[in-house]
Amino acid sequence: MRNLYSFLTSLSSVGLHAAALFSPKMKQFVQGRKGVLKRLQEAVKPGDQIVWFHCASLGEYEQGVPIMQAVKARYPSYRLLVTFFSPSGYEVKKDSSLGDITLYLPLDTKANAKEFVRLANPKLALFVKYEFWPNYLFELQNAKIPTLLVSGLFRKDQVFFKRDGLMRKALRSIDHFFVQNVESESLLNDIGIKKVTNSGDTRFDRVSHQIEQDNSLDFMDQFVNGSPCLVCGSTWPEDDTVLLDFINGKEGIKTVIAPHNMDEGKIQRLQQNLKRPSLRFSAYKDQDLSKYDVLIMDAIGYLTRLYSYADVAYVGGAMGSTGLHNILEAATFGVPIVIGQHYSNFPEAIRLRSLAGLFSIASAQELNEVMNALFDDKTHREHTGMICGHFVNSNTGATNTIMAYMEKLNGDGLV
Repeated sequence: MRNLYSFLTSLSSVGLHAAALFSPKMKQFVQGRKGVLKRLQEAVKPGDQIVWFHCASLGEYEQGVPIMQAVKARYPSYRLLVTFFSPSGYEVKKDSSLGDITLYLPLDTKANAKEFVRLANPKLALFVKYEFWPNYLFELQNAKIPTLLVSGLFRKDQVFFKRDGLMRKALRSIDHFFVQNVESESLLNDIGIKKVTNSGDTRFDRVSHQIEQDNSLDFMDQFVNGSPCLVCGSTWPEDDTVLLDFINGKEGIKTVIAPHNMDEGKIQRLQQNLKRPSLRFSAYKDQDLSKYDVLIMDAIGYLTRLYSYADVAYVGGAMGSTGLHNILEAATFGVPIVIGQHYSNFPEAIRLRSLAGLFSIASAQELNEVMNALFDDKTHREHTGMICGHFVNSNTGATNTIMAYMEKLNGDGLV
């Protein structure tokens, strides 16, 4: 079975190269992997002690950040190798990653995995949340390199729990699982995997520290100017569709829209559909921002600090099929959160809704009702926001649990 899997993975490379001719993102995926093993060989110096973090994309990277920071603090002589599968993670973090070495992960062929593990020779490998590449996991096991899954999240419809086979065997090669919830722990236990700790989600640790940072933005102070503020983060066109009626019709509030995709055409259409005075962030220089009701954030790197100005946050992705974005970035600032209706694969959203700190809407009418209730009743808004802030604070600690395990490796931690 492993030979067949490896053959099909190698075969897929041909299709990926063909797709790269028509898709800019696929072109990045293919070209970014050219010469990766050579770059790894050049980057790892004799005597280097490596800890390897693999992240599927940007969201998983953010989950790994608290552990990366803790490793750097506890083991300053170690170098961090960070790999990404997706261009949306690598292209954003290739120059600013916590990693001392940041690369694409080569495709999961036997040859690639064997050479990658040989060249990196990590003391420890951590896979964040998911992405179980059998050849890499087997090579790590063969080399007796401890391998952990952190912030793991499992569902009963995944292939591991439907049948025994290659993927389940790969899962069993992992030395310890740190999972987000009791359901994931139970699913693993049911297939005989007992080395599991329900440590929670490291994203809580990540966002809980944000509130301690300086989140001030001069342009936001001028823009908000004492008015209630709605921050719409990581929105997609389907989110904009349900938001527009409220934004256009509600007087007395300021709105920030931070699209997930910086597609020029989509941003232009969004601005054309706004009836209130609006301005793009890229054009705000020398403008009096207090004169505008809507600010379109057509730049990256500001969203977390923008949430600190929010009285209410709308988090995008759940109106369509793209997937809900990080609600915890907003929740840590103690603001109510509104999302779309497709969030069944996001346990933090399910839990926060059950606590009445989050509202799910399925239409523009429902969004209007929820938003008006929040903006018209300050007591209701503040109480709901308090639930969100407490939710984050009461779920921190995953990083400490994982680090405590790492301290025991080889009897004396990684050293």
